[in-house]
Amino acid sequence: MSSSPPLVIGVDSSTQSTKAVLVDAVTGAVLATGRAPHTVSGRAGARESDPEEWWRALVAAVGAAVRGRDTRAVTGIAVAGQQHGLVVLDAASRPLRPALLWNDTRSAPQAAALTAELGADGWLARTGSVPVASFTAAKWRWLCAHEPGTAGRAAAVRLPHDFLTGRLGGRAATDPGDASGTGWYDPAAGAYDTGLLDLLGLDPALLPAVAPTGATRVGALTAAAARELGLPEGVAVAAGTGDNMAAAVGLGLGGRGLLDHPVVSLGTSGTVFTATRARPPGTAALAGFAATDGTRLPLGCTLNCTLAVDKVAGLLGLGREDAEPGGEAVLLPYLDGERTPDLPGASGLLTGVRHTTTPRQVLGAAYEGAVFTVLRAAEALPRVGRDVPLRVIGGGARGRFWVETVRRLSGRPVVLPRTAEFTALGAAALAAGAAAGPDPVAVAVSWGAGEGAALPPVPRDRETWERIEAVLAPLTVGR
Repeated sequence: MSSSPPLVIGVDSSTQSTKAVLVDAVTGAVLATGRAPHTVSGRAGARESDPEEWWRALVAAVGAAVRGRDTRAVTGIAVAGQQHGLVVLDAASRPLRPALLWNDTRSAPQAAALTAELGADGWLARTGSVPVASFTAAKWRWLCAHEPGTAGRAAAVRLPHDFLTGRLGGRAATDPGDASGTGWYDPAAGAYDTGLLDLLGLDPALLPAVAPTGATRVGALTAAAARELGLPEGVAVAAGTGDNMAAAVGLGLGGRGLLDHPVVSLGTSGTVFTATRARPPGTAALAGFAATDGTRLPLGCTLNCTLAVDKVAGLLGLGREDAEPGGEAVLLPYLDGERTPDLPGASGLLTGVRHTTTPRQVLGAAYEGAVFTVLRAAEALPRVGRDVPLRVIGGGARGRFWVETVRRLSGRPVVLPRTAEFTALGAAALAAGAAAGPDPVAVAVSWGAGEGAALPPVPRDRETWERIEAVLAPLTVGR
């Protein structure tokens, strides 16, 4: 046996890449990190990836993280994955087609049709959310309409993290957090809604069991997975969860940590969420997700954030930080359509340009449009005092102009947690829970993961806010 302190592995399988962290389960110190890229393909709204590439990326990332280490000390592993994606498998648990990703907007007509069938209030009452193109239910409807042969051959339907967890431990399982983003799970009842499954024509036998929490031990690392990963057979495999739920754990948000503290995540997508015991208010702008620890995780998500702004910077021939406030220019960077507000067919919109407008201002306007859209979604979160800081995470949290734009448009204090990989760290806390039984949120709190630099509020730039709001308002009438 190893005399080393127990180690755990947290995996973040995101849209663009897989990240794996090797963590000291006692102190929370990240000892090593591995990364491997994913390929996303598609055009005209399509966004797809091969799930087998996710597995290869997981193997590569974990292998890099444990290289040169005494792997006998590894006690648990957990996967946090991008939400909503649709993975359909054959009887041998192999993908029948590339996965439909959360940001694939081809399912927008199916989302609208589902909403019309039960009404927005009906969906809010049953799932806490109104279907949008991102949701797995809309993607299943799209598959049934456009590829009925594939849907008919499906022997299993999985979310991205479910697929990887099953490959690790040999058992199909999901958790309440990621399940709450499907559109066929009732967070209040803690179970699949059989009436909704009937509406979707989806056999519940195709779905994985829902573990009580993401930290539930749902299996042990199989001999085949252990060989590929270079880990001991029998390591505890946690149920895992969705990326946003894992980030909440990594930040110490939940029943044994911080409640009602808003988080702004700036990545490929922009998200805002908070952990709360209260049932989230019913609104189409807010998904009423479950957190993985039994609390609730109301969440707003936008499709266009850092990648969209980087695209604008590239078009202008500027670096990411070569920006200044937009002045009269307004740029809504909805390059992939938009989820919140629900404008799946939208494209980028630039207005208010003058002879005096500079390229740096146009780039600044792209930042402002992206941040405005995220903060606008945050207004639907349960009310918290304006003295409660926004925790800003994600790739954008490392960008000076991103952070300053959040401060300027929100007028709130900001905390920049010192740890960068919250999703992977949250998965590591879930792995610790599966291996030894402690509450993962309490574990993350003991690690001090959510602590960091505190920035005071600056005067809120209401003029810019109102200018962007005036441009967006005609586009969202009736939505």
